[in-house]
Amino acid sequence: MAGYTRRPEWLKLGALEPSTLNKATKLSRDLKLHTVCESARCPNRTECFAEGTATFMILGNICTRNCTFCAVKHGKPQALDPQEPDHIVQAVDRLGLRYVVITSVTRDDLPDGGSSQFAQTIRAIHEYDPNAAVEVLIPDFRGSASALQMVIDASPAVLNHNIETVPRLYSEVRPQAEYGRSLDLLKQAKLLDGNVLTKSGLMLGLGESWEEVIEVMADLRQAGCDLLTIGQYLKPSLEHHRLVRYVRPEEFEEYRIAGEKLGFVSVMSGPLVRSSFHAAEMYISATRTSKRKPGSSAANESYGKDK
Repeated sequence: MAGYTRRPEWLKLGALEPSTLNKATKLSRDLKLHTVCESARCPNRTECFAEGTATFMILGNICTRNCTFCAVKHGKPQALDPQEPDHIVQAVDRLGLRYVVITSVTRDDLPDGGSSQFAQTIRAIHEYDPNAAVEVLIPDFRGSASALQMVIDASPAVLNHNIETVPRLYSEVRPQAEYGRSLDLLKQAKLLDGNVLTKSGLMLGLGESWEEVIEVMADLRQAGCDLLTIGQYLKPSLEHHRLVRYVRPEEFEEYRIAGEKLGFVSVMSGPLVRSSFHAAEMYISATRTSKRKPGSSAANESYGKDK
């Protein structure tokens, strides 16, 4: 059955040590936090948890949308936790992070889509450590300009919004999202703050063609997107979108080269690449390449932790 055939060698990972998993789980439970690593069953948990890093997921762990590729729970979310930004800061302190990645579920039930919680979390991290850089992976906020403005005003170093797949597959993969709306969000972010690095990500193996992927990459560049991640879709369960094929590593490399030719400042493309995989390294590379000035003179020396 598609999605459950034997994985190729380049997608096989070592087992996660129980002690490493228990340490990460304890941190989350102690601080009443969620990580996208666990909620989305990220294949890089072995590497990231072992290094003491994670991507924090705010706004709870229940999504109001039902994307067919995603392992995050969907349904009716609970009320927001007003202490969540402070708990994130405590986790940052425990892990000694200088580069922090924050994502969320989609909360269409909230008037501002959760943008105020994003802003409060970014500001709380900056108050704790003014030299820390924060990357946010945001939902589309249903196209709300004021919600996006609220996040931008909090000064994230990187604003990420994943395009996920090609337009033809949106009705199957992201039935409650709109391709044009996602592109417009990235474009508007650049118009609101020309200094913020914008980022997006694609999954491969859902049935897209080479030409369709290149067209999406070109659309992202037209929207001013700076950074791009491309990885292999892995079917979380029998109920999720079917896996059409495993993309070979050499094809991922060809996409990386194509992306650089299109003008992306940095492209990370590989079977196990995810939105926040080695995010700090990507940010540092981008700031050097584009000659942007990071948040502090110590930035390039200190952002050793990432996902």
